[in-house]
Amino acid sequence: MKTHQKTLILFSFLLCSLLGNAQEYQFDTGKSYIIGDIAISGSTSYAEQTIIVYSGLRKEELIKIPGEKLSNAIKKLWKSNLFSSIDIYATKFVQDTVYLEIEINDLPELNNVTIKGVKKGKFEEIKTENKLQKGTKVTENLITTTKNYLTNKYKKKGYLNADVNIITTEVLDSIEKKRVNMLIDIDQKDKVKIKSITFVGNEVFKDKRLRKVMKKTKVRNPVRFWKRSKYIVEDYKEDLTSLIDFYKENGYRDARVVSDTLIKNDDNTIALKLNINEGSLYTFGKITFVGNTVYSDAQLRSVLRIEEGSTYNGVELAKRIEDNTKPDGDNLVNRYQDSGYLFSSINPVETSADGNVIDMEIRITEGKPAYLNKVTVVGNDITNDRVIYRELRTRPGQLYSKSNIVRTIRELGQLGFFDAQQIAPNIKNPDPNAGTLDIEYSVVEQGSSQIELQGGYGGGGFIGTLGLSFNNFAIKDILKKDAYKPVPRGDGQTLALRLQASQFFQTYSLNFMEPWLGGKRPQQFSVSLSQTKQFLFDQQTFRADRSRSFNISGISVGLARRLSIPDDYFTLSQSIGLQHYNLNNYNTGLFTFGDGYANNLSYTVALARNNTYTDPIFPTGGSNFIVSAKLSLPYSLFNNVDYKALSEERESLNPNDPSDFARIGEIDQERFSWLEFYKIKLRGDNYTTLFKKFVLRSNVEFGFLGAYNNDRGIIPFERFFLGGDGLGNFALDGREVVQLRGYPNQSLSSVDGGAIYNKFSIELRHPITLGAGAKIFALGFLEAGASFNSFREYNPFNMNRSAGFGVRIFMPAFGLLGIDFGHGFDPLPGQTVKNGWETHFIIGQQF
Repeated sequence: MKTHQKTLILFSFLLCSLLGNAQEYQFDTGKSYIIGDIAISGSTSYAEQTIIVYSGLRKEELIKIPGEKLSNAIKKLWKSNLFSSIDIYATKFVQDTVYLEIEINDLPELNNVTIKGVKKGKFEEIKTENKLQKGTKVTENLITTTKNYLTNKYKKKGYLNADVNIITTEVLDSIEKKRVNMLIDIDQKDKVKIKSITFVGNEVFKDKRLRKVMKKTKVRNPVRFWKRSKYIVEDYKEDLTSLIDFYKENGYRDARVVSDTLIKNDDNTIALKLNINEGSLYTFGKITFVGNTVYSDAQLRSVLRIEEGSTYNGVELAKRIEDNTKPDGDNLVNRYQDSGYLFSSINPVETSADGNVIDMEIRITEGKPAYLNKVTVVGNDITNDRVIYRELRTRPGQLYSKSNIVRTIRELGQLGFFDAQQIAPNIKNPDPNAGTLDIEYSVVEQGSSQIELQGGYGGGGFIGTLGLSFNNFAIKDILKKDAYKPVPRGDGQTLALRLQASQFFQTYSLNFMEPWLGGKRPQQFSVSLSQTKQFLFDQQTFRADRSRSFNISGISVGLARRLSIPDDYFTLSQSIGLQHYNLNNYNTGLFTFGDGYANNLSYTVALARNNTYTDPIFPTGGSNFIVSAKLSLPYSLFNNVDYKALSEERESLNPNDPSDFARIGEIDQERFSWLEFYKIKLRGDNYTTLFKKFVLRSNVEFGFLGAYNNDRGIIPFERFFLGGDGLGNFALDGREVVQLRGYPNQSLSSVDGGAIYNKFSIELRHPITLGAGAKIFALGFLEAGASFNSFREYNPFNMNRSAGFGVRIFMPAFGLLGIDFGHGFDPLPGQTVKNGWETHFIIGQQF
C-alpha cells in the first residue's frame, strides 16, 4: 500500500482533514475498534512476531483510536533502545475492525571505532570505559555520553581546554545491513597551569597562609615537583571546602567564599581570584548538657575537652561529638556506644550568639541500652566456626560495645586467614523499642599457607631450599582422607617444614603450633625440632669433606598465654630449648677445639604487647614491643670448676705452639661443655597514620649477651651479626642476624659476632594495593645501628647510618617478597670511605 493511503493513527484527527481521499478512511475519534491484523514494515532484522509481542498489541484485541494501548506500544518499543524510528499506521477500516501497520527502523550497529589524538595503548581503555564494542547500538545518547565522559576525563587530568569531536559515518555490510563507523578525535591541548591565586577581603590571614590550606590546588612553581599546579575542578571544590573549614577551626564560623573567578591568561595559564568574607571571631560560651543520666556533666566535659572562652572551632566540636575517621576515638558518641547505648543521639544546638560568644546545649537522647541477640559469621568456607568464634569480643546477650566490635575486627585480621581489608561488621535487625540487635561479621578467606622453593649458587655450590608452611592446619584430621585438600585445614594451627641443602651443609626443621591449647583460653603451645650438619671445605678438592663435620640437634617447647593485666594485649611466653653441638675433626677459627661437644640448655621468657591494627601485613596504627631474656643455668656456681685458674692458664699458653694449642682446646672444651650465658633483647615498633594512607613505622632494637662468670667469659655462640638484609638462611651457632640496610650482610660486626647491638629506624610506607591476591606497598627508610664486642666499647651514639627506599609484595602462597636500595653513609669497620649503595632482596622477613 502506498504511503498516502495510510493514516498515522496518533495524528489521524489532523491527517483526515488534509488527505484528499480522507473520506475513504474516516473514523470516529475515541471509538473502540477490533484489531484485524498487524503488519510490520520498514528496515529491521527482528522477526515480525517478536516486534508484535514486544509492543503488547494482539490480534482481535479491542482498542481505542487514538488511545492508551497504542501509546504504550510505542513507549515499549522506544524503551528497548533498538530502533531509530517507530510509527503506527491504520491501513484499513472495515466497519468496527482496523488493520494496523508498525513501520520500524533499526538503530545502526557500531562497526569500527577509530581514535585520534592519544597513544595506541589507550585505545582499548577508551573503548572499554565507554562500551564501544562492535555491534553496540549507536544512539545519540551514546555519542553524547561518550563525548562528555572523555571531555571530563581529560579535564580531571588538567587538560582544561580538551576538545572531543565524534563523527559517525553510515556504511552497509556484506548483507546490506546498515552499520556505523565512529571517529573519535581527541585534542587534549596543553595542560592548564595555575599562574596565581589571589584573595580579596581577607584581613585575618594572609594570602600565603590561605594558599597553603589549599592542598590540591597549587600555584605553578618549578621548584616543587611533588605537587603539580594542574587545575582540576573537583580538587578545587574540595579545597574551597577546606578553606572554609580552616576559618571555622580558627573561630570564624560565618566565613564564606562570596565569589570565585577563573581568568584565562594568554600564555595558557589561569588565575584564580577568591572573594572572602571572613566574618567575626567567635568564642565558646557556656556549654550545658541536656538529657544525660548515664554520665554526669563532668564526665562528658572531660570527653568534650572544650573550655568556656576558647576560640570557637566547629570542626573540632563535631569531631569531639563523633569522629567517623577514628572508629575507636574518644568522643561522646563512642563513649555512649561503648556503654551499650547504640540508639542514643547527640545533637549540639546553639542557644545564643550574643557578642560573638556562642552558648551551646548538647542535647542527648540516650534511649535504651542495646543487647546483642544473634552474633554470626559468614564467608568462612575453610576455617572452622569455633576458630573464629573464640576470637570474637561480642557474644549473644552482651551489652553492645563499639570498642568490642573494633577489637573483634582486629583479632580476626590478625589471624591471617582472612583479607583484613574486607572484614565488615553488619548490624542487623536493630530494635530501639526492645533494645536488641544482631551482628553479622562478613569475612573473605585468603590463602594462608605458604610454599618456599628456592635454588641458587652460593658458598661454592648449589643451594636448594624447600619450605612448606600450613598456617591454618587441622592436626585432628590428619588421618582423614577426605580432609586432604591438599592438607587438613581449618583449626588455626601451624605446621611448618623446611629443608635446605648444599654440598657443604644440610638443615631440617619441623615446627608445630597450637594457638588455643585445650580450646578454652588463648594459650599457645609450640614445639620445634631441628637438625643441622655442616661439612668442612677441602681446599685441595674444593669440595666438602664429609669426614669432618659440625652437627647440631635441637628441640624446644614453648607456652605463651594472653594476659588480662595490665590489659589483654599483653602476652607472656616461656620456652625451654636444648641444643647439642657435636664437632667431628672440625677445626676452624670458630672454636679452639675440633673434636668435642657443647650443650645449650636454656630457658626463654618474654613479655610482649601487640595492639597493631588491623592488617598484620600493613598495620596502620598501634604498637608492638617485646622484651625477652634467654638464660642458661649458672653452672659455675655448683660444678666445682676453678674457671679463674683455667682462664689464667689459657692466657699463659701460646696458641702457635701445637701442644699449647691442644691444651687451649681442652680448656675451651671444659668452658663450653655446657654453655653459660644470659641474653637480653628489646624490640619496639610503632605505627602512625600521618596523612591519607602514609604510615610511619618507627623501630628501636637492643641486644646484650652477657656472662655470669667473667672468668668463664662470653660464649662464642648466640651472638649478634649486624648489617644487610637481615636474612639468616641457616644459623649453626644460634646467631641472630640483624637487618641494617645500606651495608653488606653481617659486615658491621666482628667475625665472631657482637655481644651488644643497638639499632634505630623509621620507615614511611604507602600502599599500592591491599587486595586479597597481593598486598604491595612502597617504603622509604632511615636507619642507624652499631655492634660492639663488650660493654667497655659500647657507645650508643657511634652508629652506622643509612637511607633508602624499597617495595614489598605479599602473596599468601609465597609470603613476603621485596627489594631495598640502601645507601650507607659511613665506612665499614677498618675502612675510610663511605659504603655507598647496596641492593637487598627480601624473602620471608618480618613485616
